[in-house]
Amino acid sequence: MSNSYFQFRQFTVHQERCAMKVGTDGTLLGAWAAGGKMILDIGTGTGLIAMMMAQRFPESTVVGIDIDDDAINQAKENVAGSPFGGRIRIEKTDVQLFYHCEKFDSIVSNPPYFVNSLTCPDSQRTLARHNGTLSYSQLFTSVTRLLSDNGIFSLIIPFDCKSRLDSEAFMHGFFAIESVAVRTTETKPARRYLLSFARSQINPYRQSEIIISDTEYDRLLEPFYLKKQKK
Repeated sequence: MSNSYFQFRQFTVHQERCAMKVGTDGTLLGAWAAGGKMILDIGTGTGLIAMMMAQRFPESTVVGIDIDDDAINQAKENVAGSPFGGRIRIEKTDVQLFYHCEKFDSIVSNPPYFVNSLTCPDSQRTLARHNGTLSYSQLFTSVTRLLSDNGIFSLIIPFDCKSRLDSEAFMHGFFAIESVAVRTTETKPARRYLLSFARSQINPYRQSEIIISDTEYDRLLEPFYLKKQKK
């Protein structure tokens, strides 16, 4: 996805100034995550997920936060050009310092995911991809403070981060309520997981999978894509 913009059904995402471009992770999370009246998007980047959530939940108010200046400016422009500009607010802030007068019913995040790995010479891309500035522990500490008692935290992570993230969730008093394994084909192992957590246990714990070539994937993304994407 090297284009400077990505056209969706109801909005356009310009991305030339953002380290992380429109990709499968963000679109899957935005199409799948639980919603509510008040939604927080941590690490909003281009504003993609914030706008997808605003489209899916027309009664919602969405706040997108990020710490990168270029991402914030681009997200503000993308949101202003969308039909949802009046319901989405973009703020430059570190989630660890972020304060909001109301708790959020839904928090979503496509967090930095490289742990203890070599960083990229591009400082902006390093900020977006490596969790040196936001560990999973720090992320859950912030979610604990910002999520309502009945709220749901949804995110997408690489397959090899799942056990670490599950441990952090448990230590912060969260229960896993749903897990979706994301596979590129039927014969390959999961490369990503869509996960959701809540403060109280919800039975039964739901487990499923999505293959990026099947009808469930197409069903999730159909309200957003202009045409069926090439697999």
